Amino acid sequence: MKPNKRIGIIDIGSNSVRLGIYEQTGRLSHRVIDESKKAARLSERIGSDGRLGEKDILALAETLEQFKLLCSANRTAQIRAVATAAIRNAANSAEIVAKLIRLTGLDIEVLSGKEEARLGFVGMINSLSVEDGFLVDIGGGSTEVTLFRNRKIVNSVSFPFGSVNTAKRFSRGGLLEPSDLALIRRMVEEAVRREPWIRSQPGLPLIGLGGTIRTLGKLVQRQTKYSLPMTHNFDIAPPRVESVLDRLTALSLEKRNKLDGVSKDRADIIVPGLVILQTLFRQMRAAHYKISGAGLRDGLLFEAAFPGQPVISDVAEYSVRHMLSLYPSVPLAHVEQVNRLALKLFDDLAPVHGLGESERRCLHTASLLYRIGVAVNFYSYSKHTFYLMAHSRMDGLTHREILLCGLIASYKTKNRTRHAYLAHKDILSEPDCSLAVTLGTLLRLAAALDRSETQPVAELTATAGRKTLDLHLQCSRLPQLETAEVETVEKEFKKVWGLTPRCRAVVFSTI
Repeated sequence: MKPNKRIGIIDIGSNSVRLGIYEQTGRLSHRVIDESKKAARLSERIGSDGRLGEKDILALAETLEQFKLLCSANRTAQIRAVATAAIRNAANSAEIVAKLIRLTGLDIEVLSGKEEARLGFVGMINSLSVEDGFLVDIGGGSTEVTLFRNRKIVNSVSFPFGSVNTAKRFSRGGLLEPSDLALIRRMVEEAVRREPWIRSQPGLPLIGLGGTIRTLGKLVQRQTKYSLPMTHNFDIAPPRVESVLDRLTALSLEKRNKLDGVSKDRADIIVPGLVILQTLFRQMRAAHYKISGAGLRDGLLFEAAFPGQPVISDVAEYSVRHMLSLYPSVPLAHVEQVNRLALKLFDDLAPVHGLGESERRCLHTASLLYRIGVAVNFYSYSKHTFYLMAHSRMDGLTHREILLCGLIASYKTKNRTRHAYLAHKDILSEPDCSLAVTLGTLLRLAAALDRSETQPVAELTATAGRKTLDLHLQCSRLPQLETAEVETVEKEFKKVWGLTPRCRAVVFSTI
């Protein structure tokens, strides 16, 4: 995709039809312009003869026309529409596609089960820093299971059952008896027996895509009063799933409809979906559940952005650069300089702090993003920085790392950092708060060394003495603003590090 090019991606799923409109904002970035969703329940509407009726085809065409209108309003240069299990498995699949093309003018591609699994994998693997695992995508009419090792697909299969067609087959009025649950489990177990590789890799995480596991995540977060409103990269322990499933099966459909976290179009299909998910988890003997908020549409987007090589090697770095590009008001040369100086201070002070690579990565992220809050307002921009980081999907980072990086990036004082930490005690620990203060003061010192935002410091060497931190600076000119700013932050730095920073600048000739 070319910069500023917009693309509309339509996923004609078995439960819902979804549109995403994206804009490529730079070589390493894109942003969501608009999204829309229509509950279609195509798997439920397939007749006993395996066909989708004329009335339902026309209703689907109307939805696609509305999505085309949104794409037109947003000036998309391209629309890619794909269909999955409901249309793929329908007896009149070719007829459905031909009618939709004739009625809408859209070029509709019916994905095979393998292709659906591959695209879901591409979307997930570019949003999580995970090397090995099982990917499970429970749709309305199919479930894709993919085993990956070293971020590459090893095996995959598409099973012909999902939350909608399983509910249609086993439930009565949205309710399932214990005997029905047992039949669903047996159906999944028999399918797994035909794919022995699923049981041969115990101890891996199960990473889930789709509405079933996202709803599960929302319910767990509400149950535990989780402080970060984000399901992407959220880990769930097996006992939590059992607790949620027991609770849901005990509720009437009417009460399930009123449950916070369960959408009305999912209340009658959430239990079958969760039974499929839990049974697969047990068959895999997986370690824990993890939610991916990125899937099929994201995979299609990455294929458009990076044709031929859609898998990113460093998800966290891509995500940070992507986030930076969304805020063009950030002085890029300045934050790159602050990043360079902060990491040099970290490395030179290694004997003092004894921290490792994971902490260095947090400082790296925080130093690049510490000014994004200016996009909201210059005044109190550090508070805005924390909010933007804590409420953005920063791919490749755990929830703890997102909050920790946000605390470091927005650091002003110990008290303010502690106040922010206390709001997220369920995710962060007391040592995390101390770490944020330690690295936050280091970042403030690095920022002081480019106060003019003109990058006068070419080389930095930091030497820790008994009471002082000597900063040996090789500069292209006298760093007057920088040395004055170091004096401003030295009191806070000394309180944390026990060292008073002292600048020793040497100006080299540029002739």
